[in-house]
Amino acid sequence: MKHIFFFFVLLLSTLTVQAQFSKYFENKTLRMDYYHSGNDTSECYTFDELIQEPYWGGSHVNLVDTMNYGDYYVKVFNVSNDSLLYSRGYSTLFREWQTTSEAKKISRTFSETVVMPYPKEDVRIELYSRDWNGIFHKKFTYVVDTGNYFIKHDRRLVYPSFDVQVKGDPAHKVDVVILPEGYTKAQMGEFINDCRKFVKDFFTVAPYTTNEDKFNFRAILAPSQQSGSDIPAQGVWVNTILNTSYYTFDSERYLMTMDDKSVRDLAANAPYDQIYILVNSPKYGGGAIYNDYSVAVNSNKKSAKILIHEFGHGFAGLADEYYNDTTTYGAFYNLSIEPWEPNITTLKHFNRKWEHLVKPGTPIPTPATKAYINTVGAFQGAGYEPRGMYRASQDCLMKTFNGDTFCPACQEAIQKMIDFCTK
Repeated sequence: MKHIFFFFVLLLSTLTVQAQFSKYFENKTLRMDYYHSGNDTSECYTFDELIQEPYWGGSHVNLVDTMNYGDYYVKVFNVSNDSLLYSRGYSTLFREWQTTSEAKKISRTFSETVVMPYPKEDVRIELYSRDWNGIFHKKFTYVVDTGNYFIKHDRRLVYPSFDVQVKGDPAHKVDVVILPEGYTKAQMGEFINDCRKFVKDFFTVAPYTTNEDKFNFRAILAPSQQSGSDIPAQGVWVNTILNTSYYTFDSERYLMTMDDKSVRDLAANAPYDQIYILVNSPKYGGGAIYNDYSVAVNSNKKSAKILIHEFGHGFAGLADEYYNDTTTYGAFYNLSIEPWEPNITTLKHFNRKWEHLVKPGTPIPTPATKAYINTVGAFQGAGYEPRGMYRASQDCLMKTFNGDTFCPACQEAIQKMIDFCTK
């Protein structure tokens, strides 16, 4: 009898929350594009445009973000009663660029996007930026009049989508849209096969292995004029639909795009929580930005591990755990505070991270010796920092590709995000 009662309480709760979604939102997307400008010490925001898109791929239940991840936050308030209707943490290339030497010399402008379920009433969008000490500050406000006829309904880059593997209603799944980059019209069949391989490789790694029923994968059949991706240092420039390029921030393997509008326009052909750009190239490369987009190549011998590693960044907010590798970043983390990423720690507030996974008697910090090779602890060196930053295991897919698994801290963080998106 208790089980039956609990079931009906849960059902009633779910129906109530879904009714709240229907009260305030339509099941489609409001997209706001804006410009983010500045240099290494300053930033400003300017409005670009509002666009109505036909699908909403996110949860109808967990509308307010409780993770506290990301360099930025978007909050959406009901104008009539000032209630918080929706929020999400996210990151962008702008914050990474701010740490480069170029940002000390010039200012630049990046096109960026936030999305939200389409509101039925007027809303106020607020954008927040996290400072060096981890504190969010409101930087931009825009009030949306839902009756404004300047909200664009026309679509750019309209292409057909196909279901790679769909398990159910987007409201209860993690919806991944795969975008082709550098595949010509004649190579669309190859792209379809690569998407199927993508999904097969994806579910070989825990915790994805036990969560296959919680993911939907769709892909967009959008050809490029030429194959591959730009390689500036080699004088290679190709005409592709998403304008990706190696040598992002002058790092050879960092394969990203500054063309935010094209990415979002193409992704709008399907419901999505996550955007994954699959690049038709054998050259090692990839990248990802939390709650923005992820990138991997299709035909490098390490492609399967690249796609898993990068999705860790884009989906779960995981940090890189390596520290002895050359990057183009300057000081990336404030070592006097706890970083927001769930898989690295300065030990300032270790109890907020994976301390509960550490067995009693394990020394903290933990020596990187054979005695602790399969131990969860706090091993020095992570987040591009050789000292003062710690990771949970001696190795992990967020550190090297020597193994085939995520450490327990990363697995827990990924599972937490899966649950949040699919509730």
